[in-house]
Amino acid sequence: MTRILFFGRLRDVAGYSERDLEIPDTVATVTDLRALLSADDPELGDAIAARGVRVAVNQSFCLNELASVRDAREIAFMSPLSGG
Repeated sequence: MTRILFFGRLRDVAGYSERDLEIPDTVATVTDLRALLSADDPELGDAIAARGVRVAVNQSFCLNELASVRDAREIAFMSPLSGG
């Protein structure tokens, strides 16, 4: 099982801050995971595909969408931060 976390606005769109998910073997990258989550909830899919959303796998930020999610214990989606 992999713990999927949502922060900020993404938590509001998802309706929860975390969930445990059995990631299928066909899901290998961040792109694949976004597609899987989008198929389950299109509104969440749009939100996590938005510009500026950052993804961390096992508490390390991913530098690209092809980052591996295989054997991940935790994957976090973070909405863009605004400063002021």
